[in-house]
Amino acid sequence: MAKSTKKETLDKKSESESKGIKSWKLTKQHRIVFGALLVLFSVALLAAFVSFFIYGQIDQSAVSELTDRKEEVQNWLGKFGAYLADLIIYRGFGIASFLFVRLFFLTGMYLVLGLSVKKLKGTWFWDLFAIIIISVLFGFFATSVPVLGGTIGYELNLFIQDYIGKTGTLLALIFGLIIYLIFKIQVSPEKVQSFFESTKKEISEDRAESAMAVTANEPSYNLEEFAVEEPVEEEDEELLDNIHLKTVNSQFEINKEALKPTISSASEINLEPTLKPLPMDILPPKEEPVKDEAFVIEKAVEEDIIEDNLASRLVSDFGLFDPTLDLSNYKYPTIDLLKEYSSGGITINQEELEENKNRIVETLRNYKIEIAQIKATVGPSVTLYEIVPEAGIRISKIKSLEDDIALSLSALGIRIIAPIPGKGTIGIEVPNKNPTMVSMKSVIGSAKFQEAEMELPIALGKTISNETFVVDLAKMPHLLMAGATGQGKSVGLNAVITSLLYKKHPAEIKFVMVDPKKVELTLFNKIERHYLAKLPDTDDAIITDNAKVVNTLNSLCVEMDNRYNLLKDAMVRNIKEYNEKFKSRKLNPENGHRFLPYIVLVVDEFADLIMTAGKEVEMPIARLAQLARAIGIHLIIATQRPSVNVITGLIKANFPARIAFRVSSKIDSRTILDTQGADQLIGRGDLLYSNGNDVVRVQCAFVDTPEVEKIVDFVGSQKAYATAYLLPEFVGEDGGVNLEMDISERDTLFREAAEVIVNAQQGSASLLQRKLKLGYNRAGRLIDQLEAAGIVGPFEGSKARSVNIQDMASLDQFFNNEN
Repeated sequence: MAKSTKKETLDKKSESESKGIKSWKLTKQHRIVFGALLVLFSVALLAAFVSFFIYGQIDQSAVSELTDRKEEVQNWLGKFGAYLADLIIYRGFGIASFLFVRLFFLTGMYLVLGLSVKKLKGTWFWDLFAIIIISVLFGFFATSVPVLGGTIGYELNLFIQDYIGKTGTLLALIFGLIIYLIFKIQVSPEKVQSFFESTKKEISEDRAESAMAVTANEPSYNLEEFAVEEPVEEEDEELLDNIHLKTVNSQFEINKEALKPTISSASEINLEPTLKPLPMDILPPKEEPVKDEAFVIEKAVEEDIIEDNLASRLVSDFGLFDPTLDLSNYKYPTIDLLKEYSSGGITINQEELEENKNRIVETLRNYKIEIAQIKATVGPSVTLYEIVPEAGIRISKIKSLEDDIALSLSALGIRIIAPIPGKGTIGIEVPNKNPTMVSMKSVIGSAKFQEAEMELPIALGKTISNETFVVDLAKMPHLLMAGATGQGKSVGLNAVITSLLYKKHPAEIKFVMVDPKKVELTLFNKIERHYLAKLPDTDDAIITDNAKVVNTLNSLCVEMDNRYNLLKDAMVRNIKEYNEKFKSRKLNPENGHRFLPYIVLVVDEFADLIMTAGKEVEMPIARLAQLARAIGIHLIIATQRPSVNVITGLIKANFPARIAFRVSSKIDSRTILDTQGADQLIGRGDLLYSNGNDVVRVQCAFVDTPEVEKIVDFVGSQKAYATAYLLPEFVGEDGGVNLEMDISERDTLFREAAEVIVNAQQGSASLLQRKLKLGYNRAGRLIDQLEAAGIVGPFEGSKARSVNIQDMASLDQFFNNEN
């Protein structure tokens, strides 16, 4: 029987290894090597092609004699280069073959830089399309120079002409060029029209400038030429009036009163006109061209979507201990269990972007703030307008206009980032009129999440630039989520839990769930024996009674102390080093060592716990937050009441990672994030994530209740452990044990345990675990029995129990008296 079981295990292992071979993937080293090979090959291909057009005729006879070592060629890549060039250019696509050099070079660089090669699919398609079109074009026009179109281009041209003639072939080639221009270069009639209009405008402006230059260079006339030496008659007054009208355009006016004769000075009439400058506003104002800001619309880069869950491809290293062997046939949830709520792409409303841009510029100009450049980055629910102000503009002045810009845009949730960290720009976040829903499927299937090399990766959603936002819970190390009612906290918790279910095996992570609402986390009851942890002798793994939360939190503190003892014995500093050492079989399970899964405590409504339990809850939470990071216990706490008596200073100091959904006031925002901004969010999953100084705006991924039900049904239908992961038993100060325990109910190792305790003069369950090679639950029961017998004292928190019997002689006397 044992042999057959062993054989089945080996067969399963070989089957899993064969599956792993089928789904083999390029490692980073393989990508670099293969990419470098393609880059160097493209350079070699370029050298061969260029030298072909120089020495091609000389090497023509040597191409067929490649095996003859005495045959000499002039190609820079030798005989192989001569053969390649002849094959690809002369017998291939002609001069269009140079595009192959570009394709190989780009593919190699993408591999070397670690970029996704899938992004080059469009480039490969359109370049190959261009190679065929160019080859046939040269085959059509340059029949006298066959090397330009190549044999393929020439033959394709003749083949097409046999069916549709020369005119039809020419029309087909023109149609191919139109397809390339429209879809690849994205030339449209509007762009062509705007080009001609801008050219026409430039020509007219050049003409106007040249006309002005000619006018400026005309000779100016001296008005003294119009002086009259004879007495002025009435007819001369009309003449002067005409002179006045003609000289208005010269920006001067003739004073006619000085020209009129008087009785006293009739013989001394001065006919020289007195000139005075005209007001400048008489001239028609010169129209200055309005400065048009450089408005750039940044399109979101479409991320690669991976259809299957890469976590299911993991194969354990041979020779190491595999903690997943108990559930070796466990299958990770598939991505098709999640629903796609949208097409996946973001629709850019050009009219809306232009309208918002113009309103922002107009509002700032009303306050004498000029803009040098403005750029729009469109996100799922918010568009970020990055502006570069002119020199000399104070940032605080723009920051103070937040409400004015919101008024001009008629939008709720305007947020100004002045300046954007790491950039020399100022950001204005404006909600989209038609936001795009971010589905959980799109973020779980993204390459950024699937290929994330993190201990506990969490896909929260997508940023303003439409990039999947993935963070590591193990590095946070604890997460505080807060926001007003109905703004997305419960959906955010489901997104966090779903991310971990898609990446971690049941042997690697356990959840302790506290749900005072009794309806939010109960969906996960079906995976109790896979992923949940609970206290012994507890019916439900998900805690809905606040009275039981205190015992659970204190039990986690006991688990934390036990794990630190294991790390101390193993001489390691954190859970990752400990598990690696245990997998390498350097730690003996007979000495109490075991594989330690991560434990994630999820509390859905923390404010309700504070109201009912107060300090009894706050103290163990603070203690876990301070110490539990190194041994793999992480806390996720959510609350809808972000007040200072709920999120106290003691808790905030140990929760550097915080998520704020929309709140009602700036005070609540500062309570959560230590800065304002959460009061300007638009709700429905719009959140701010902070892990230190930087604040990132993210649209949380939406995962609906039916999707969660599908996932837990998929996991719950598989083979599971016998029970949920059992936490250490905890007995409070008022709990105690039955001091009148029957002697017949004592454990068979009771006397041995008593001797160990008396010899060490230290009453602790961990000591019994190490000395008697027991599990923690049995060691805990033995401690309770020793307390009932009076050998050890009562529970004193994290301290070891006192020992009431001092030596072995007294212990023997104790047992003799009992008999």
